[in-house]
Amino acid sequence: MDGQRWLPLEANPDVCSFFLRQLGLVSTWQFGDVYGLDPELLTMVPRPVCAVLLLFPVTEKYESFRLEEEAKIKAQGQEVSPDVYFMRQTIGNACGTIGLIHAVANNQGHLEFEPNSPLKTFLVQSSKLSPEEKATFLEKDESIRVTHESSAQEGQTEAPSLDEKVDLHFIALVNVGGHLHELDGRKPFPIVHGKTSEDRFLEDAAEVCKKFMARDPQELRFTVVALSKA
Repeated sequence: MDGQRWLPLEANPDVCSFFLRQLGLVSTWQFGDVYGLDPELLTMVPRPVCAVLLLFPVTEKYESFRLEEEAKIKAQGQEVSPDVYFMRQTIGNACGTIGLIHAVANNQGHLEFEPNSPLKTFLVQSSKLSPEEKATFLEKDESIRVTHESSAQEGQTEAPSLDEKVDLHFIALVNVGGHLHELDGRKPFPIVHGKTSEDRFLEDAAEVCKKFMARDPQELRFTVVALSKA
């Protein structure tokens, strides 16, 4: 990713919701914090939930796991729903925006858009493209880039400079066709984490998040936000 670099987005529900509002998503669903992954803390999250975003540190342990996982899936194969909208990441620090696009693109049946929504236009125009072509299409989309930049300045902490190395990364977890899919633009394909349902989705997504945390027990830099019906 030596080409474009954007300012990183903060994993803050207000920033996520602001970003999507600016791009023409109607506020019938909104992001909120997930304060913990234990059952009693998950009960505090408004339902239904249609997507979960996880922000996590990219460590040596994670990178070695990622390469092993990729090799294993290439060898064994996996069944990914043809309805999954998935794109690669070619822009530095754009993982927050790509996570939000993945969350919205795979829930268009639940969500409403304003007329002439730039995000809806992007999704319609890119829906038939390959994951790599979608990445190139995002590089040329001025309205999403400008919204990303303004949203990056909305956070509670000062946005780092464009050149500063950021080792935190966003992924999206979504339910497509009754299966839980992990969507990460750094990976060559979606990761399927087994069956799920609308009722069980948050609990199943929490189990996936716990696996990320268990791989790096010394790390505290994990944030989880959920897209819930307002």
